[in-house]
Amino acid sequence: MVFANDTEVALVSAANLINTAPTANGPAETDSESDSLATIEQLDAFVAAEQFTGSREHSKGELAAVHRMREELRNIWTADENTAVAMVNSLLSRAQALPQLVKHDQWDWHLHATAPAAPLAQRMGVEAAMGLVDVIRSKELGRLKVCAADDCRAVLIDLSKNRSRRYCDTGNCGNRAHVAAYRRRKLAVK
Repeated sequence: MVFANDTEVALVSAANLINTAPTANGPAETDSESDSLATIEQLDAFVAAEQFTGSREHSKGELAAVHRMREELRNIWTADENTAVAMVNSLLSRAQALPQLVKHDQWDWHLHATAPAAPLAQRMGVEAAMGLVDVIRSKELGRLKVCAADDCRAVLIDLSKNRSRRYCDTGNCGNRAHVAAYRRRKLAVK
């Protein structure tokens, strides 16, 4: 394990949120139909899958706030260290984050830095920011990556021991790249 369990969960969840965007798994001109958080129902499913707790509005305003947070997290993900620090500090400051140890459901002791009644987007952002704090303090920003596939813009968190992960989990990017490389090698031999 590279980071504490709750940090890794927060980072993976943040990557999953970022990767719901229409441009995450394809070229920038991808249409809005590929947004996997386009509806309140899709947001409900995402929140359940990622096991976010706390209050919900189930409204278009909540969905729009999550979309804004998703974009903010993508910007942090690809920022240099000083910019990432400023952005994480801003996110935590706006939320008036106050870290506390909590234990609930199947989760053992972990950090929450917002009240359960805080808006969903704020809770998502602060949870990601708390994970990013550990990444920055550990000088491990290099573990925040964009998929190496030419046709993919999804993000990933490289939790491998040797920092070798290059491809996302959103599609078959790694498999496609390896097959293409194999075919190139076969053609070169002929």
